[in-house]
Amino acid sequence: MKRWLLAVPLGAFLILAVLLYRGLYLDPAQLPSALIGKPFPEFSLPDTQGQRTLTRADLLGKPALVNVWGTWCVACRVEHPVLNTLAGQGVRIYGINYKDDNVAARRWLADYHNPYTLDINDKDGSLGLNLGVYGAPETFLIDARGVIRHKWVGVIDQTVWREQLAPLYQALLDEARP
Repeated sequence: MKRWLLAVPLGAFLILAVLLYRGLYLDPAQLPSALIGKPFPEFSLPDTQGQRTLTRADLLGKPALVNVWGTWCVACRVEHPVLNTLAGQGVRIYGINYKDDNVAARRWLADYHNPYTLDINDKDGSLGLNLGVYGAPETFLIDARGVIRHKWVGVIDQTVWREQLAPLYQALLDEARP
């Protein structure tokens, strides 16, 4: 009986070692989302400029990237020039300013240019919570019907765009054409 009790810690250690080893090969940019294949959540929030209230209906009609960002986010500062470039190439991008000061967000967009067709002010983080946002930047790819097709966690740089997101975005554009 005592020998069996000695084997329990060894067995627990081996199981933990296997789990930790497996964790070394997980890609943090590929965090799973329960929302893939589901409609973008309903919301009613002001835009960052304070001019109108935006809802899920405003996101419908064309495929788009929905980018979660904040002025407090260092990685968002790295990503922002790439988003400006993509917007200049005709990529539709909606922004969710997440848990941020709205005055700082307006200043950021004025200083660094605004790549967003619409920019949602999610000051309290309610929309981010419904999306399962871990932090910023996070980007969702939605189709023309507002269904979430893909989620990217982390900075979108030129390589990520070219190799990961551009083919998915193009497929959604092709799918949306009559």
